[in-house]
Amino acid sequence: MNIEDQPLEIQWEHLLNNLETLIGKKPGDLNGVLFLIGVQELGQGAKRFTKEQKQDLMHIGICKVLSLSSYYLFEYKDKEGWPHYKLNRALPPGDVLKQEALLKMHVIEYFKNS
Repeated sequence: MNIEDQPLEIQWEHLLNNLETLIGKKPGDLNGVLFLIGVQELGQGAKRFTKEQKQDLMHIGICKVLSLSSYYLFEYKDKEGWPHYKLNRALPPGDVLKQEALLKMHVIEYFKNS
């Protein structure tokens, strides 16, 4: 059975284990993975970030993964190289758990394609 045929939480754990192998540390949660995606999309390598920059990187991660389904569209990179996105269409309504599941599905898809 392919990992894609497994329930979302099994696919998520598989992804976290793969990331642990890749970076040497298992991301603690969805926010940690979104931060990693933001750092990757920024493309400036690993370095120290301020608290505000870390929040911005998680936002970049969210925008990037949700751009896979056109919820966000990439607009431009600013003079410091930070990507900017705009909301293209409203996210589906739902509680926090539904939104977390939507993000996890998109994160899994992001790593399949990268």
